[in-house]
Amino acid sequence: MSRIKNLFQKKTNNVLNVYCTAGFPQLNSTIEVMKALQENGADIIELGMPYSDPLADGPVIQQSSSIALANGMTIKKLFEQLKNFRNSPLGDGGISIPVVLMGYMNPVLQYGFEKFCADAAAVGIDGLILPDLPEHEFETEYGAIIKKQGLDFIFLVTPETSEGRIRKLDELSSGFLYAVSSSSTTGSDKNMTDVNNYLQKLKGLSLKNPVLVGFGIRDRATFETACANANGAIIGTAYIKALAEPGNVADITRKFLETIRV
Repeated sequence: MSRIKNLFQKKTNNVLNVYCTAGFPQLNSTIEVMKALQENGADIIELGMPYSDPLADGPVIQQSSSIALANGMTIKKLFEQLKNFRNSPLGDGGISIPVVLMGYMNPVLQYGFEKFCADAAAVGIDGLILPDLPEHEFETEYGAIIKKQGLDFIFLVTPETSEGRIRKLDELSSGFLYAVSSSSTTGSDKNMTDVNNYLQKLKGLSLKNPVLVGFGIRDRATFETACANANGAIIGTAYIKALAEPGNVADITRKFLETIRV
């Protein structure tokens, strides 16, 4: 059983997925940030692979990607950093919670899709989120490669996604379904009443996958609202803003997650 499926078997509510950008704030911050997230209550880490044209990301995450790229982060460098993250050379057990790579097809294709999936699985990655991988291409070409490597794949749905398409993307997804709170970029404010209505609709569909809500989740109130009608929520922009401030990664992460968790 995958780490993601195992997590949702043990925990069905208030699952906290936190996004961070690989190579931000410093090139070698990746593992330090991931450790801090695990130690302070994150259930899943969504690790962003920086890209120069991140269509789904708002200005804060775009800026973190620009800084990470300027720092020298690449997919090759990221896999080098992740080589021992499941079994830390420091002898402290490494990172045991699920880790999902989030990114875009262009750099993955440049790296080589089969090689990317094989290398991701080899280091201990659990799943992929590639928002610009179309459903048809997933079904006809890439899905089999992902499945062969034992990786989960998470599709995104929005309030504008039809019921039929939601059911189809749920069927194709494994691990969880990513419910985008509105058709906009990350980090923008949302009307949580509208989000609630949307999540209630999803809940009523009795989908096979757990549902995590992303975009606009930034504090305890929005986290709790999202979790009222979903299995959990994804926080990205608010955490990246916190990491951009001066200070120690462990302290920043602990203080930030204390404002989310009850």
